[in-house]
Amino acid sequence: MALALVTSLLAVVAACGGGGDGGATPTLKWYVFDEPSGSFEAAAERCSEQSQGEYRVELAVLPADADQQREQLARRLAARDTDIDIIGMDVIWTAEFAEAGWILPWEGDVASAATEGRLEPTVTSATYQDELWAAPLTSNTQLLWYRTDRVDEPPETWEQMIDEAEAIGEDGAIQAQGERYEGLVVFFTSLLASAGGQILNDDGTEVSLEEEPTRAALQVMRDYATSSAAPSTLSTSREDQARLGFEQGASSFMVNYTFVWPSAQAVEGIGENMGYARYPGVIEGEPSRVTIGGINLGVGAYGDHSDLAFEAAACLAGDETQVMAAAEGGLLPSSEALYDDPAVVEAFPFADILRDTIADAVQRPQTPFYNDVALAIARTLHPMSSIDPEADVQELRDRVNDALASQGLL
Repeated sequence: MALALVTSLLAVVAACGGGGDGGATPTLKWYVFDEPSGSFEAAAERCSEQSQGEYRVELAVLPADADQQREQLARRLAARDTDIDIIGMDVIWTAEFAEAGWILPWEGDVASAATEGRLEPTVTSATYQDELWAAPLTSNTQLLWYRTDRVDEPPETWEQMIDEAEAIGEDGAIQAQGERYEGLVVFFTSLLASAGGQILNDDGTEVSLEEEPTRAALQVMRDYATSSAAPSTLSTSREDQARLGFEQGASSFMVNYTFVWPSAQAVEGIGENMGYARYPGVIEGEPSRVTIGGINLGVGAYGDHSDLAFEAAACLAGDETQVMAAAEGGLLPSSEALYDDPAVVEAFPFADILRDTIADAVQRPQTPFYNDVALAIARTLHPMSSIDPEADVQELRDRVNDALASQGLL
């Protein structure tokens, strides 16, 4: 009888304890890159407090390099790691992670909350096969930066910019991203879309790369790379190398992300002469379409508290986090109205240009095989000076088609 009583009491205690958390507040692990301003950490603390004991969000910091982030997450999710509750996902991971079953779809009220007021391309970046797989958090895009003491009006097309840069002479260089990596894929994607083309068809299953717009994009890349406006370091240049090149003073133009703005303000002779404009187009009279970036929040498929993870992720992706991430971390909001918020405008005096650019941004190929597709593009187009606009149209088609036939996700 004593043994039966003890067993009964233990069962009651276990039932009241909440299972694997032993009665404690469930901890939700948020895997995300190390945001240096602390805005993500502050968001985790705020959402934890607002939950009133339902959950506690704890950051699990990923490597700084996006490829290393993806590799670490892919390996752990492939092993059905239950520790991953919320994922800070690069926009290019949506299709891969969804197709692999590593994240859960957003439905009902949480889906409505995650998309309300968002710029449409940010929602598209979180969508795969007509299902929402993540909540848009931050966005990203490139602008044209130029020297106002050398350029009266910013050029509207790449052809105009190259001509102006060459006319300026030795201080007229155009800084861009030309190394064989993701930045080169972004460069090509923006030019191709601005010329009216796309890499894959709308459902992401077949190669598009229409001949005329593809050739036009390739021609711009070659014309730039072989012009006197191209820096000698172009084939090894990434975003930060382009920033440093511009800040050294011998460049009059640069295409890059907004992180270059606060950096330039600290450089004498650069910040006060730095202008901004929409990214140059390819076709005269037609606005550019620029590749979208950013971070979306997915819910891991193998966590023990998925319902709470959706609730927490919706909180983390809210306007308060977006404003803080913009004001303190320089990360662009995904909510359209926030581009009028005083704190956002103070951080980005060009907020209206950013909003317009993101509003008609282009997506990189939305396919589970994106990594293979991106490698195929970068390998074909590097270095840009060796591009053959005629022959490389078919070369690109063949290589991207081979990439789509890949059977591996890593």
